[in-house]
Amino acid sequence: MTVRIGAEEEFHVLDVESGRLVPRADVLLGRVDRAGFTHELQQSVVESNSQVHDTLDGLHADLAGTRRRLDAAASSVGLAVVAAGTVPLARVTSRNVTGDPRYRRMVDDYRRVADEQLICSAQIHVDVPDRDTAVRAMCPVSPWLPPLLALSASSPFWLGSDTGYASWRTMLWQRWPTAGPVGCYGGAAAYDAAVDELIGSGVISDPGMLYYDVRPSAHQRTLELRICDACPRAETVVLIAGLFRALVRDALGRLERGEAPRCDGHHEWLRAATWRAARSGLEGKLVDPVTRRAAPAPVVLRGMLDRLRPALEASGDWDTVRGLLEETLATGGAAQRLRRAAQGGDLLAGIDLLVGETRGGRSASRPSGRRLRRPAVTAAPRAARGRTPAAPGPTG
Repeated sequence: MTVRIGAEEEFHVLDVESGRLVPRADVLLGRVDRAGFTHELQQSVVESNSQVHDTLDGLHADLAGTRRRLDAAASSVGLAVVAAGTVPLARVTSRNVTGDPRYRRMVDDYRRVADEQLICSAQIHVDVPDRDTAVRAMCPVSPWLPPLLALSASSPFWLGSDTGYASWRTMLWQRWPTAGPVGCYGGAAAYDAAVDELIGSGVISDPGMLYYDVRPSAHQRTLELRICDACPRAETVVLIAGLFRALVRDALGRLERGEAPRCDGHHEWLRAATWRAARSGLEGKLVDPVTRRAAPAPVVLRGMLDRLRPALEASGDWDTVRGLLEETLATGGAAQRLRRAAQGGDLLAGIDLLVGETRGGRSASRPSGRRLRRPAVTAAPRAARGRTPAAPGPTG
């Protein structure tokens, strides 16, 4: 059985000379074919939507092609795009919201939370048979989402400072009233009743404001992963997509066989596990979903890989996912790479790294296992090197 996948990616829009976040999404969108691209809440973010794919190779080629198109359009007008949870240099303001009535209402209702939505994520969609199955699968899938967050963590810097976190985007994101771990429901009817109750409370205005770590898509027969930072390397998105597809496939099999564990209703540990992943990324300990005890990130992730091997092999993803995971553990996560590049306070060097990796620049390391077919890329130019970054200025 083929279980198809797709991805949504969000990209920050930067001024190429200063490395600062700028509200010029309209300019960028005006220079690309709008099919597959759209606005977000902030005018400094562009979202892309992939096609639906059977294979990880197909997804990778799609994501790489999208990044090339965005980079070409951006560079022609003095801009750059970055896929990361946050960018190091930005200024918070209430003036740069996209002129959509829904977004304007959100800014009026949520104020500073909306103003500080200068963050980007990567979302993965996986086919499910129906909405009822999607809702039932959320519970067995949820314990394994914090390790996926750790793989994606790419936002250690916020407003010019190192936060000490691997994913500061997670800490900003969790302030929304419906963000975080989702509850467990017996089926779609129970889930939809809970959604209606939330909308009736007036706290959210529509189902699109359900920001759970995983949710059934409102428009497609998919289960949607929402916990992850945007990832500088397209290969990281592909790795996470392969693991999430395997998680969903494994959960559906367990549900069908009656092997899925009963939910104990206690999700406090899961919120704590998410915090741990956001704090440490791949460089510290994670909460092992099996034991609910702290364990080194490589141990948790390799245990997850072994658990999912049958599902990965069923999709033809085993060699690719194993190779990409080992490469990631060997080279370090995006947060670690960014900190290394920005050592000594050279945030512009870190921004150069993010721009280059988003464009497709890679290190010379090679993972074990089958390689993805990567397109040829050019090296990223060094933007504004040799200058000391000033204090963050206005995004306008």
